[in-house]
Amino acid sequence: MKLIPLDFADLVSAIALIGVAIGLSAWERLGLELRLLNVTCRTILQLTVLGYIFDFIFKQNNPIAVLAILAVLLMISAIIARNRIDKRIAKMLPLVGGAMLISTAITVVYVNFLIIQPEPWFQPQYIVPLSGIILANAMNAGAVSGERFLKSINSSHLEIETHLSLGATPQQAVKQYRQDAIRVGLIPTINQMTLIGMVTLPAIFSGQLLSGIDPDEAASYQILIMIAIAFANLVTTILVTKGICRISFNSASALVKH
Repeated sequence: MKLIPLDFADLVSAIALIGVAIGLSAWERLGLELRLLNVTCRTILQLTVLGYIFDFIFKQNNPIAVLAILAVLLMISAIIARNRIDKRIAKMLPLVGGAMLISTAITVVYVNFLIIQPEPWFQPQYIVPLSGIILANAMNAGAVSGERFLKSINSSHLEIETHLSLGATPQQAVKQYRQDAIRVGLIPTINQMTLIGMVTLPAIFSGQLLSGIDPDEAASYQILIMIAIAFANLVTTILVTKGICRISFNSASALVKH
């Protein structure tokens, strides 16, 4: 089975659905007409540009081009995660970016070199989408856990300082808050893994089916990707919360207010 290509007329027909949605919004007086139009235009523009960029990179089949696009994806993901946590803290961007770089690099290297083993190793068909999927999930997990941990610290000064005054180390004083933040960051991943294949069909699995891949093979790749996402998300949340713990205390182990 081959993927049925979509021409310009097909895309216009698809866009017509948004026209109907805008009409329904106006009929129900929801006030979402401009937002629906805006996000539709952004989706078309962003995916069109992304398609051309990836088409160029895939045709080049060059490791430098592949690493360059991965660096751009990492930078964008780190900035988004930093903004969701707290963009006022200067050290937050390198902290989040470093955590995502480490977790994604470990995961992608392991999966790419030990499991998939493409030839050549930098084959864009595998490394670009795999890295993008892991980065996107690591970004969300890191942002959720980081935001939760920082808010817990900022709202629990008295409790933390009490622990410090009783002889606890900074790590001991915020241990419970950090553990809770890591759990919160992993909840979406755990829920997704719990329900996948039973209540929901994952987008990756569905996309592979649409492209004509055998269902058994699509399921195998989905299993691999979900396990990789879970590992990368855990590493990211651990590193992000550990970094926030370090910047929340000065050299004298006193709590710093952000």
